[in-house]
Amino acid sequence: MQLAVSTWQEVEEYLRGSVGIIVPIGSVEQHGPNGLIGTDHLCAEVVAKGVGDATGAAVAPTLAYGMSQHHLGFAGSATLRPSTLMLVVRDVVQSLSVHGFRRFFFINGHGGNVATVTAAFDEIYAAVSLGDGGAAVRCRMAFWSGSRCKTISEELYPGVDGRHATASEVSLAQYYQSQHIKHAQMTPKVAATAPQFFEAADYRARYPDGRIGSDPSLSSPEHGQRLYEAAVLDMIDAYKTFLEY
Repeated sequence: MQLAVSTWQEVEEYLRGSVGIIVPIGSVEQHGPNGLIGTDHLCAEVVAKGVGDATGAAVAPTLAYGMSQHHLGFAGSATLRPSTLMLVVRDVVQSLSVHGFRRFFFINGHGGNVATVTAAFDEIYAAVSLGDGGAAVRCRMAFWSGSRCKTISEELYPGVDGRHATASEVSLAQYYQSQHIKHAQMTPKVAATAPQFFEAADYRARYPDGRIGSDPSLSSPEHGQRLYEAAVLDMIDAYKTFLEY
């Protein structure tokens, strides 16, 4: 059930049978020469919708903006400060908990969100533990790719999927947004990898075309479909396990 295209009466009916909801979250940031700026939130969104369609789970509107300060050296990227993102996550969870949602399963598309979003979960729990009000809720975040997905990625892109602007995520976005497939020359074919990066200027200096260790020229919507089907199964398993925890 997609929350954005449901009525309040339908949500009340849903809550009579389940207190779980899936929240896709991603970012707005560059993804190399052929990757869409919306790749991270598009990947999270399409997988979340697939899980919702398969299980009947409620799916919240996508939280598109994430913590992406290190990508601001590339045009079109946008970020929330960590403190802002924490407040957004807290307010979304607490708002929906007012109505009776108690299990919040975040399907994430951006590694840069992990520290901030898990800190937001701790803030939510701390408010309850310290007697500041609010319902006792449970939150979990999982990246959209699980074990099935990783097996396919290793088969399709052995050793060259990389860490950012990966062939896997670009393929999944191509499958979801097949009318917006981009093509570009990439030199070197496989991007370099450095041990660490810091602010936006440092990232741009280390990775001039935005990629980290990847060869997204290998991407295709056909690969994306395989990855999508595997990712949905991975997240169905993860969501069902979470509901039972």
